[in-house]
Amino acid sequence: MIHTLFETPSAYRPSDAEMAAPVLPVQAVLFDFSNTIFQMIDLRTWLHRVGAAGDRLDPLDEPGAVAEISDQLRAAFRLPSVVELQEGRDLSSDRHRRAMRGWWERVDFLRGAEEAAYRELTAPDAWVPYPDAEPVLRALRERGLRIGIVSDFAWDLRTHLAHHGLDALIDTCVISYEQGREKPDPQLFLKACADLGADPRATLMVGDNPVRDGGAAACGLRTYILPAENRTGERGLADVLRLVT
Repeated sequence: MIHTLFETPSAYRPSDAEMAAPVLPVQAVLFDFSNTIFQMIDLRTWLHRVGAAGDRLDPLDEPGAVAEISDQLRAAFRLPSVVELQEGRDLSSDRHRRAMRGWWERVDFLRGAEEAAYRELTAPDAWVPYPDAEPVLRALRERGLRIGIVSDFAWDLRTHLAHHGLDALIDTCVISYEQGREKPDPQLFLKACADLGADPRATLMVGDNPVRDGGAAACGLRTYILPAENRTGERGLADVLRLVT
């Protein structure tokens, strides 16, 4: 075994021969879900859906109402008690529901409408693909690559894929609430690779969080991190196609 002065922490140990061999071509691509290939509907639309479900649309007609609610949401999310609730929230549906309720009950408009708000959060059409998601997924499929999703999510995101007709383009979904683990746990990435029959060292992980998604690098995967910005147009996923050629 070759040793170096500055060892890189990893959850895998390639052989000397593997480290000296040419880099393997990419066989499979894993994607994060939220803010990578899908995004939630905008706040105004979500609030109007919540208001319609709970017969409380009138407050949204007030000038600056959505901006005020947005400010309250941000302020409440920073409260220590709310921050504590977010820890491990994607490990189970129950924990996620408690985390959201503990946050929303601090916001005037959402207080008392938490159940409606949760239904509208998890509705099949509440999450939409970025404009470049489907073209890139189809292009990867046409090139013969296997495709998976590894996501910290507290319900079955397959409902969103199916709603938009993209489920047939995804070969496996490894979701935190089903596994009882959150990224960057190596087992999530390794399970996805095993599901796809792909060598981790020939797999690319695409996400937007350098800590959670970047953790795939410790398992031997190549990792591409997108800017963590709230895109309203294309996500920049076409770059993935250049990385797999």
